[in-house]
Amino acid sequence: MNNSINKLVSVILCVAFSFTFYAQGPKQNKPVEFPFTEKYWSALTDNVEFTTYKSVSAAKSTDGNPIGLMLKDFDFSTGTIEFDVELKGRGFPGITFHVDKDTLNSETFYLRYFGKPQPLRRNNMQYAAVVDKVNLWDLTDDYQAAAQLYENQWNHVKLVISENQMRAYVNDMENVALWVPALEGLTKSGGIGLSGDVVYANMVVTPNTLEGIPSSAGYDPTANDSRYLRNWLVSEPINFPFGKDLMKQIFVSPGVVIDSTLFGSTWKPLQAGQRSMVNLTKKYGGTKQGERRLAWLKTTITSDKMQKKKLNFGFSDEVWVFINGNPLYIDKNYYGTPGMKEPLGRATIENTIIEIPLQEGENEILIGLTSYFYGWGMIARWENNDGIIF
Repeated sequence: MNNSINKLVSVILCVAFSFTFYAQGPKQNKPVEFPFTEKYWSALTDNVEFTTYKSVSAAKSTDGNPIGLMLKDFDFSTGTIEFDVELKGRGFPGITFHVDKDTLNSETFYLRYFGKPQPLRRNNMQYAAVVDKVNLWDLTDDYQAAAQLYENQWNHVKLVISENQMRAYVNDMENVALWVPALEGLTKSGGIGLSGDVVYANMVVTPNTLEGIPSSAGYDPTANDSRYLRNWLVSEPINFPFGKDLMKQIFVSPGVVIDSTLFGSTWKPLQAGQRSMVNLTKKYGGTKQGERRLAWLKTTITSDKMQKKKLNFGFSDEVWVFINGNPLYIDKNYYGTPGMKEPLGRATIENTIIEIPLQEGENEILIGLTSYFYGWGMIARWENNDGIIF
């Protein structure tokens, strides 16, 4: 992820601040305006300027670097959030909501502006959960969309957020630009923050006004597809520094085995979540910057005969796949490198296809998966499930 997005995340989540929440209340549903002044907003970075811009109160950067600011004394759970934003170069404006008091967990929506309006560019906006300060953008490729963005004028953004869903409107208030059928964050209420090298104005929050969006989660597009591998056993993660290899040499065929000092000994059930994604960041939290962790996952496949099956597979960041104890597949999905997997280094079912040789009877699939960069997870789906039970 480029430096602009890194700063977008860090200025909201990594700067310590304190404030007192006042609950929005179960019956309150009137619009509340929040002018961009020190009365309503806390500056999280020292480059925030509260000023009058185009005849309205606004917040912007004094030095061309991303700003961070937090709405004071307001706890948001459901309703609508509206604001105007003027883009400045690669501004990457982001709003973070449901921020908990420790600023570890929240949810975020942001625009990606690349310097020239491209209405059909699918990745010019995204929703992602933030878990333990980790923006899970690379596990949520599904939650990207396109919209018309404007240069040198206001872009109007409206988020309609129910307990479990979100619909985002950008400039066109009649048609949904991005629909999130199931919010994936850990929090249901909390603070609201803004970030990016942009100009913000005209913030209005209307609590509890949902515009017909259900409170329950919407449809999971993988729900009816029995080909997905959803049930796993997982080991506790261990530190796995760069330069350390998972395999060690032996002097018999095939010549390598798993280094037993790195192998998991305690296994716990883990079920894939929304979109059939196995989200290890949600289970184990973030990996400290500069470090790398390794966890193991395994499952058993029963085949009615000896056969080969294709497995559509996505992962982040590095993976080792074993079948019945034998190494089968090793790969890396490093964002920003020539070898990153499509789409753009995210973990999706499109990353790769592995051919799995199955023997008749039970087969163990064992996967070693590392984390060092943003979201940590995997997703797997058989090309077909004829002749197998799992």
